[in-house]
Amino acid sequence: MTRGLRAMENAQLIGLSRQIALRRQMDVVANNIANMNTTGFKSEQILFEEYIMPVARDRDFEVGDQRLSYTLDWTTIHDMSAGALVQTGNPLDVALDGEGFLVVQTPQGERWTRSGALQIDPTGTLVNFDGYPVLSEQGPLFFQADETDIAIDGTGAISSSAGNKGRLRLVEFADPQETERLGDNLYSGGTPLAALDTRVVQGAIERSNVSGVSEMTEMIRVQRSYESIASILQRQDELRRTAIQRLGSLNA
Repeated sequence: MTRGLRAMENAQLIGLSRQIALRRQMDVVANNIANMNTTGFKSEQILFEEYIMPVARDRDFEVGDQRLSYTLDWTTIHDMSAGALVQTGNPLDVALDGEGFLVVQTPQGERWTRSGALQIDPTGTLVNFDGYPVLSEQGPLFFQADETDIAIDGTGAISSSAGNKGRLRLVEFADPQETERLGDNLYSGGTPLAALDTRVVQGAIERSNVSGVSEMTEMIRVQRSYESIASILQRQDELRRTAIQRLGSLNA
């Protein structure tokens, strides 16, 4: 009877580990769906691994110990595939054709972004949607109020009616998975290298690469898996209560 109780307890712990992982997966899917219309957003996927419990046992007698496998949400990876390029006609909008990133200056230091919905703030500084200065190879870019005919070529070189303004600083990463996603559609970390295979497209933005149909399907699958495990755990709990009641009756 005691051995059976231990087995049920192990089953509940294994189920709970899977539920925790599914909860984390649901958070990732929900974040992807919430950013379906975020310019330059890259979806995420969660990776799981099997964790073998080195101590817990569910058999004590002739057949020896059986290893118990738990679910561990190991890491989250970025899906860096390109989103669709959409023409906007706005000369300050830029899309990146390739694996590069724009560089912006934040209070916490330089950060990387694929969001090219740019604008000029009241001080004449070229900034991203959240107001962070977009960096050129020489630093922030500034424009006078009377400058017109802003042009950005495929290399990121910017000119206006006042002449050459500089070149957008573009970076690439040997392994984009080394970067860490932050808020405001920004990334940090990794080892930035000068971009060699990225082309700038003026008057366009890159849409999110999130597939709404795929993410909704995944959300339904995760929800059903969670509910299924919850039902199993409830039955296990009922069996354990029954077993404890019977054990108490035998000892009385």
